[in-house]
Amino acid sequence: MSRSSAPERIVVDFVVIGSGAAGLRAALDLATAGRVLILTKTEIRESNSRYAQGGIAAAVGESDSAELHSSDTLIAGAGLCDEEAVAVLAREGPAEIQRLMEWGTGFDRRDGHIELGREGAHSRARVLHAHGDATGKEIVRALSAKVQTLKSVRIVPFAFVQQLIVHENRVVGVLFDSRGKVFEALAPATLIASGGAGQVYLETTNPPVATGDGFALGYRAGALLRDMEFVQFHPTALKLPNLPPFLISEAIRGEGAHLIDSEGTRFVDELAPRDVVARAIYGRLKPNSGVFLDLRHLPAENIRKRFPHITSYCLQQGFDITSQPVPVVPAAHYFMGGLYTDLEGRTSVAGLFAAGEAASTGIHGANRLASNSLLECVVFGRRAAAAMMSAAKPAPVLSSRFRAARFPVPVPRHSESARSTIRDAAWLGAGIVRNEAGLKEGLAVLQAMQADWEPNPTPSLDQLETANLLTVARIILRSALLRLESRGAHYRSDYPEKNDAEFQVHSWTRSGEKSSIGTRPF
Repeated sequence: MSRSSAPERIVVDFVVIGSGAAGLRAALDLATAGRVLILTKTEIRESNSRYAQGGIAAAVGESDSAELHSSDTLIAGAGLCDEEAVAVLAREGPAEIQRLMEWGTGFDRRDGHIELGREGAHSRARVLHAHGDATGKEIVRALSAKVQTLKSVRIVPFAFVQQLIVHENRVVGVLFDSRGKVFEALAPATLIASGGAGQVYLETTNPPVATGDGFALGYRAGALLRDMEFVQFHPTALKLPNLPPFLISEAIRGEGAHLIDSEGTRFVDELAPRDVVARAIYGRLKPNSGVFLDLRHLPAENIRKRFPHITSYCLQQGFDITSQPVPVVPAAHYFMGGLYTDLEGRTSVAGLFAAGEAASTGIHGANRLASNSLLECVVFGRRAAAAMMSAAKPAPVLSSRFRAARFPVPVPRHSESARSTIRDAAWLGAGIVRNEAGLKEGLAVLQAMQADWEPNPTPSLDQLETANLLTVARIILRSALLRLESRGAHYRSDYPEKNDAEFQVHSWTRSGEKSSIGTRPF
């Protein structure tokens, strides 16, 4: 069937967009209640989750507690966390860790006990790891293996969701393309668990699939987005000529690595919150000087054992991290904002749910605490599944004659050059350091670039992804322009102080309406 013909119809109980930790965790519970369709853009194990090296945080240690975990999370979030959401995360986290182990996740152990590491801004050692520095990969492996044993789950790889199907102000399914065929999947409940949008930036630790598809899909369907100005830049990514940035886990600094400048001088507390460390590094990067991660004072064998993947990759690029300082730069890493949800994953549009990085639950506030992201995926993936099961009963009744109305999205003629323009505008305008002039210039550049875009009835995957990146970049820039202060990962050089009196509130974005900032949406 060609992409221009009538789509083939699939009817299920639940659609899950994305195959990272949040989507897979939700699917495990959904499978007990009905037919589940998982749509993943590439292979089932390719997602942002699998690139999470550092670990998964949970209060499972004897000296730890949910209250301490909550406190650390709230401090890192710089006044914008939802306290109830944080309490849920910390309280329900240990049980989810237990379930992951029951499903086959192999966390690292020492003397028979789970080994716990400490990372920046954590007051306790509470970070679990797997295979040293491959925690996300191991969690996704275990969850995907479990999901693939379930007869009620159908997984479609290489599936790109073109749009959500909205009927009478409710999401009732999706239109997606897979290997050149177009399908119409109808379901009473749809979950967006498609991760973030690191590819909107010039430098990112995210894989190529992270093009903000979930944000853009929800936006076009009328869903609220919250706090999209808060983008976390990971302080330490290996950056070499002609290679994309490679994430070097924060856990390395937790083990005692130093950050030094070209003169060999330490210049920042390596365990400070990520926004502090990232800005400190950014300020030292000059044409003839750089910043390096220095592990030479640490036992070499311990480093090789604790971080085998990082050690191996660096060796392939000509760096022995045990004996040579490694050049690092900050890179876009994680979106604290996203599709606004309640504590059960419900978005502002009926029938549509979100979990993981695609969602804004209020856990991360203005700056995510390290290793809370994987925990959020499993805790709130489970919660979203429970709410989706309720939403599916009774299911909305659609006539057999119902056909989704298509809403063609303007796309560029030349995706590669358009992406380059978007990434430059986002990096220079809404990067680590921002100001009014840069933000307005970025928006003007995007507006000018889009002037010759036009709808295409059969757009390519590259064109659709580029359109999604443009949507996300514009939302980031507009949201950052409204926040006249510096808070967490959002730093304005023209407003360098935090302003609780006016801006201890959220930003809100919805299609067809001006972005706003305030205590409640619109």
